[in-house]
Amino acid sequence: MRTYTELYEILSALQSDRNVQKMKRYIQHGRISTYEHCENVAKLSYTIDRVFSLRSNLKVLLFGAMLHDFYLYDWHSEDHGAHRLHGFRHARTANANAKKYFQVDDAVSHVIYCHMWPLNPERIPMTREAWIVCVADKLISLHETLFRR
Repeated sequence: MRTYTELYEILSALQSDRNVQKMKRYIQHGRISTYEHCENVAKLSYTIDRVFSLRSNLKVLLFGAMLHDFYLYDWHSEDHGAHRLHGFRHARTANANAKKYFQVDDAVSHVIYCHMWPLNPERIPMTREAWIVCVADKLISLHETLFRR
C-alpha cells in the first residue's frame, strides 16, 4: 500500500494554513470540498510522479496541486453572473491568491495558471509538474463528478 508520508511532510504547513482551510467551506464537485479535491489531486500527482519515476520537483508539484483551485469562493452561487465563466477564470484567481498568501515562485505559479488546459488553450503546461497536475486534475474531477455525488 502506498503511503503519503512524504507528501504530508511537504504539505503540512500549507494544509494547516487558515486560508487553505477556508477551501473546506466551498463545494467543488458533488459533495467534495475544494480542499478535498485539491488534496486528491495532490495525492494522484504524487502517485503519478512516483509510479512513472518522473523525478519532478516535489515541492513545486505538490504546492501547485494543493493550490490549483485556491480561488476561495463558491462558484455554484449565482452572484449576479460573476462566476458564470468560472472554468475560464478561476486559475487566474487561484494563482493571484497563492502569490498573495504564500509568495509562490514562478514554477508553482505556472502549475496553477495552466491546470485548466485545454479549456484555456493559450495556457499550455510547459513543465513536467504542470502536466502532471493538469492530468491528475482531469482524472480526479471526472471521478468526483461521476462517482462521488
